[in-house]
Formats: sequence, structure tokens, C-alpha cells
Amino acid sequence: MEPDDDAPPTDAAAALRLIQDQRSATARRLVPDARLIYWPWGVAWLVGFGLFFLRLTPGGKALVPLPSWLPLTVLFVLLAAAGAIQAVVSTRAYGQVIGDSARRGKWYGYAWALGSVSVYAGLGRISEHLPPDQGALLWSATAVGLTGALHMAGGAIWLDRDLFRLGVWISVINLIGAIAGPGWHALVVAVAGGGGILVVGALAHRRQRQQS
Repeated sequence: MEPDDDAPPTDAAAALRLIQDQRSATARRLVPDARLIYWPWGVAWLVGFGLFFLRLTPGGKALVPLPSWLPLTVLFVLLAAAGAIQAVVSTRAYGQVIGDSARRGKWYGYAWALGSVSVYAGLGRISEHLPPDQGALLWSATAVGLTGALHMAGGAIWLDRDLFRLGVWISVINLIGAIAGPGWHALVVAVAGGGGILVVGALAHRRQRQQS
């Protein structure tokens, strides 16, 4: 009689290995690659805010003669691309998740969308009355501050230490950059913010590989 490949394992060790394999396979399906979640945002911050610094240094002089529209356009395009990548990855991973987890994710997404729109609407009414460098600082510091706060909120909701610590880091460097002033803020957010997001993504991915 030939052995049945679909038959359950006959010893405890084989059964345990089977459970572990199934658990790892399920985790890979439900938990997206951390690099796809973090790295697009890190690249967007590093490149986008880096261009802001190159065009307007703390002394008010441009290190590189860039068109005035280029840094903001590049930043928005990269942020939109990062958002699209995260939406696709999250939908594939969590599309079949139901219950409280799905509800938390949906409400958290609403908080991001409505919070951003309401903040930017207010900034648009205020920044036009400020000098260009101060107006740019107001926009960037408020947007980065909102990002840090929502990251900490997300970390608290899902008890995700990486996400919460990243929110703390973003909030701290945003405070430092805002105190330093125009030009410096863009440099701090580009290097420490964008670089920090890339590092968190790499560490989270390594942890995923160790757990699989």
C-alpha cells in the first residue's frame, strides 16, 4: 500500500512542524513585507525634503538652482506613489480580514484622510500671509507633526512598537527642525526622518524573516 501524502502526521514532532509551517505560511499571507510599507515613504521624504533643502538653505541661498515648483511637485508625486503602494499591499494582505481589526484599520484611514485635509485647509488660509520661508516651514512642520502623532496613535491601537517608536522619532526631529528654523527643518526631516523610516523598514523586515 502506498503512503497517503494527505494523511495527518503520525508523530508529535511531525505534527508540530506542520503546525509551525502552516502558521508561517499564514503570517506571510496576512503580514505584508515591511519594506513595501516603510521604504516608499522613506524615499519620498529623503528625496522630497532633500530637494527643498537644496533649493533653500538656512542662509536663504540655493545650493542647486532648482525651479521653485520642483521640490513640492516631486514630494507630492512620491508621497502619492508611496500611498498607492501601501494601499495595494495592505489590500492584498488584509482584504479578507474582518471584525474589529478591519474596523480599526478603516477608522484609522479615515483619521489620516480627514485630519490631513482639515489641517491643510487651515494652513492654506494662514501661510499666504507669511514670508515664503516661514510659510514653507509652517506647512512642513505641521504635516510632519501630524504624521508623527498619527504614527504613535497607530502604534497604540495595534500595540506595534516599531510604529509607535517611529512616531516618537518623527515628532522629536520635527520639533528640533522647527526650532532650528527654515532650511534646517527640511534637512533634518530628509536625513533623520526619511533615513529613520528606511531603517525601521529594514529592521521590521529582518524581524519578519526571523519569525517566519
